[in-house]
Amino acid sequence: MGNREDLLAGAKRCLMEKGYAATTARDIAAASGTSLAAIGYHFRTTKALLNEALFEAMAEWGEELQRALAVDAGPDATPEQRFEAAWTRIIESFARLRPLWAIQFELIAQMDRAPELREAFATANQLARLGLAEVFHRLDPDADEAQSLALGSFYQALLGGVAAQWLVDPDRAPSAAELTRALRTIAAEFTG
Repeated sequence: MGNREDLLAGAKRCLMEKGYAATTARDIAAASGTSLAAIGYHFRTTKALLNEALFEAMAEWGEELQRALAVDAGPDATPEQRFEAAWTRIIESFARLRPLWAIQFELIAQMDRAPELREAFATANQLARLGLAEVFHRLDPDADEAQSLALGSFYQALLGGVAAQWLVDPDRAPSAAELTRALRTIAAEFTG
């Protein structure tokens, strides 16, 4: 690896260990085994390096989450079984990828001061909505984008809420089975 790649790898490690706001140029230089000057040479600013490292880490996280959700509950699974299986995998990812889930909440608080982050997250949110509708409802986003976005927005809201609960208190956050029971109750109230 060259200095640029070392810097990105070091910055990603720092993001996972210290978060976005607490990571300094010295932290990154130490983690990457490079000089402070290398940051300026390759990225101009520490913020630019952190943003690029963050975008790479988020893309890797998204790919891993997509792979986990692509595991089907089985060809004969009911929508309820698919829902519970997907949530089981999502909740498992909270433990495995805790720093990436946590950093998203840290960055939401900084969105007003970081338009480049806001834009990147807005784009990622749009893609996530379409992907979630495809996972949970097997909808082709090209067939009915408005319906996919509406359903995906529901799942994204649920995802953010469950992630927040899990990050604060994993022992008392809802399980996939509890989410399924709650959804069943809500659906019964709407239809009954």
